[in-house]
Amino acid sequence: MKQRRLLEGIVIAVVAAIAAAVMMPVLSVVLAPAFILCLLIVVLSFGYLIYLLHRKPHKPGRVTVIGAWLIVSLLTWLFVHSLPGFAAIHLLMIWLVRALYFYNSVLSALADLSLTGLAFITALWAWTSTGSLFLAFWCLFLVQALFVLIPARIPSRSLRARNISTDYLNDHLSNYLNDSPIESPELARQEVFERARRSAQQALRKLAEGH
Repeated sequence: MKQRRLLEGIVIAVVAAIAAAVMMPVLSVVLAPAFILCLLIVVLSFGYLIYLLHRKPHKPGRVTVIGAWLIVSLLTWLFVHSLPGFAAIHLLMIWLVRALYFYNSVLSALADLSLTGLAFITALWAWTSTGSLFLAFWCLFLVQALFVLIPARIPSRSLRARNISTDYLNDHLSNYLNDSPIESPELARQEVFERARRSAQQALRKLAEGH
């Protein structure tokens, strides 16, 4: 299953990179490059958002997530004029959706956040080193595809220690009970009777020896 999901992510990375490489020269005829880059970030990140929501069809709140994403994206377009900041906000929104829909622990969400940061840094490196829009989006979505390898739940150290302690106590209690089984009432009565009989025999022997 994870291999298939990873393959899906790689395909998405290829499609996104090709779309960016094709749309940039086409739209540059009528639009400014900075505007086109922002538009590509919005369109491709929204498409990736739809893919994530499609992966979790039974999760509630998808309409709310899309509405919130559109509002934040619009506000970012109006008030954020730095291209790296613009891209970072959209990546954070993608991370937030994955954290809410795919993970059940804080550590898993933090691991995904680290992966998102790595994807952002890799994309910036590819863009500044080569100037290739294809490589930038390819690296961005390729690293993002690795999120399927993050477990849905990573237990914390304290929880693991608590589980180990509980298992340790359970094992020792089980061993104690196995070594010292609890007797039934019938066996207990027989043991009391046997002890009384042995005591009576010892008393009779002492009396006989005294005479």
